[in-house]
Amino acid sequence: MTAVLGGCGVTGDTDDVTLRLVAADYGDSKATSSRKYWDKLTEAYEAEHPGVTVDVEVYSWNEVDAKVKEMVAAGEAPDLAQIGAYADYAAKDLLYPADDLLSIPVQADLVPQLAEAGQVDGVQYGLPFASSTRLLFYNKTLFQQAGLSAPRTWKELASAAAALKARGVKYPYALPLGPEEAQAETMQWLLSGGGGYTDPQLGTYSIDSPENVGTFTWLRDNLVGKGLTGPVPPGELNRADAFTAFTQGDVGMLNGHPSLMQTAEKKGVEFGMVPMPGLDGPTKFSMGVADWMMAFKQNDHAEQIGTFLNFVYDEKNVLDFSRRYDLLPVTTSASHVMSGAKEDADLKPFLEQLPSSELYPVGRTSWATVSADVKKSIGATVTSGGSPATVLARLQTTANRLDAAE
Repeated sequence: MTAVLGGCGVTGDTDDVTLRLVAADYGDSKATSSRKYWDKLTEAYEAEHPGVTVDVEVYSWNEVDAKVKEMVAAGEAPDLAQIGAYADYAAKDLLYPADDLLSIPVQADLVPQLAEAGQVDGVQYGLPFASSTRLLFYNKTLFQQAGLSAPRTWKELASAAAALKARGVKYPYALPLGPEEAQAETMQWLLSGGGGYTDPQLGTYSIDSPENVGTFTWLRDNLVGKGLTGPVPPGELNRADAFTAFTQGDVGMLNGHPSLMQTAEKKGVEFGMVPMPGLDGPTKFSMGVADWMMAFKQNDHAEQIGTFLNFVYDEKNVLDFSRRYDLLPVTTSASHVMSGAKEDADLKPFLEQLPSSELYPVGRTSWATVSADVKKSIGATVTSGGSPATVLARLQTTANRLDAAE
């Protein structure tokens, strides 16, 4: 965490403005901290915009959302926050809409489905800042030893997992449904089974749909029930632990995002990546994830915030951040550069998934609570004797109640 700054607002000369930005840290050490990115970017911005200073506070993902919530509750909202969710603040009319901040070319350059995910009631408040998609990672060495090829269907995945188990692989398929990020693994499987958290036609939650119940019934009976998901019960296995086990060569297959590539390569794990298998072939829709930038109205700095954000979303700055952290760019122009650049070849499979990706229903103020509920209880669907229909119905009831209260 960087030093907490003393305040924000007008400083020095009456025309001078200090913007306060609270940002999440994408690094895993002091050497890779996002602080370095923001220091470089704000120095360049301030050189071009005398009279405007940008003070940045960087917090870990474990605390940044809570920090912003505390600031807002205390009446000390930052000018900008780069965090995980925006809908609650938009619903309380605390944020500037994108139309008030971004130039038309910059706004038009945002990847369409990411920009759309930033809308509440048709107005964009959340600006996508970083994105990623998911692919199925598999350990090439373990697959070659077992004479396997990458799976394309659920049946092939289960068959491969059984073959890996027979050879003593600790986690034939790692299924992290623990409280850290169970909502992600859940969504990936829901999409692969033809379902999802919401009904795209009706725009309502569809957590207990027949497709979703069928997906978790299949997982319970064909993977977990046959001992193909490893020694830790899925409801207790967190994503970070699953990733660590993969980099140690103990996992045959798991869903992963781009940053896993770098970690696995450092550990010398040879891996392949394919779209998530589905019922009859590769999943048509992958899971996309976005983190968000938002601008608070409290300090009345719309003009300065706008010039700063137009700078943030310049192609070179978007590319710099994306390449630092193996993430996908949130602008079409930067995506085009990455898709054709040799240095970004390892990210191309993830980029190819982005146009057909679906994101969490982040525009709903209910999503934060629904997501937390999924993290707590989804693991119970695949336990011995567990009832996917019962668990998903309870989640649906909660989601309906929250939606009705909005």
